[in-house]
Amino acid sequence: MISDPGRLRSVVAGIGAYLPERRLANAELAKMVDTSDEWIVQRTGIRARHIAAEGETTSMMATKAAARALERAGCAASEVDLIIVATSTPDFTFPATATQVQAALGITGGAAFDLQAVCSGFVFAVATADKFLLSGSHRRALVIGAETFSRLLDWKDRTTCVLFGDGAGAIVLEARPGRGTIADRGVLTSHLRSDGRHREKLYVDGGPSSTGTVGHLKMAGKDVFRHAVGMVTDVMRDAFEATGTGPEDLQWFVPHQANERIIDASAQKLGIPLKKIIKTVAEHGNTSAASIPLALEAGVADGRISPGDLVMIEAMGGGFTWGASLIRW
Repeated sequence: MISDPGRLRSVVAGIGAYLPERRLANAELAKMVDTSDEWIVQRTGIRARHIAAEGETTSMMATKAAARALERAGCAASEVDLIIVATSTPDFTFPATATQVQAALGITGGAAFDLQAVCSGFVFAVATADKFLLSGSHRRALVIGAETFSRLLDWKDRTTCVLFGDGAGAIVLEARPGRGTIADRGVLTSHLRSDGRHREKLYVDGGPSSTGTVGHLKMAGKDVFRHAVGMVTDVMRDAFEATGTGPEDLQWFVPHQANERIIDASAQKLGIPLKKIIKTVAEHGNTSAASIPLALEAGVADGRISPGDLVMIEAMGGGFTWGASLIRW
């Protein structure tokens, strides 16, 4: 049970999102590859995804999401002293996409860097920013998940190209004093794991030091599904144990939006009612590190997520990486 009187908390002060204008529905995709709306929906729950326009980059989308988060937080860009962008699809091999966001927002101080944990990236970024803020070294962070996964896809491979989309989501985290209890607003606990033995199950077959190319996404879907449910429920249990809470205490479960069947199976395994799940997978597809902040923004925008709500986020990504954070909104 958390109990630390006077400790700082990393509180969500604002949230923003951005989706590319182009919406690619299953029916249109079926004209490009041997698939059908029925086949995709039955196996994944996905009905459409958004695709970045030519010339539209990860940093552009991240900047738009970040600007909206800052506006909702009532915070000037100059007040941000930390930017973490979770992405597997940077604009360049270097410099970091976060530095491009920093420059676009007119920020000239603080630190900016990218974090790569694939679909788990946003959870890892939240946990990382939380450590910076709790240490007292930084006061306000932009935590962003942004991806242009459409540029990693083999559009002739129907097993992967139907799954992914592009987009960006961002939150502003502020260090604020708390009472050291689970009633505090902010990040209450985070639990992260990795196991590199599973690379062949979900990876991109290219890179600067191996092939000198970007490469295409490769996935062993059945293996990923089998591991996903067990792995993510383990870290969620750890989060509940660390805070002395349980599924019954949650207002909202906001998982990585990869596959509706994985989402539902994970919730059912832990006894989380389906009515407590926020899902955007049908309209967004799998946007990797952007999927959780996009879903959080959707929940805030339509009034489901309110201040004081207990929210669980979780994800699993290539590597494998996986993690969960429990946040009092």
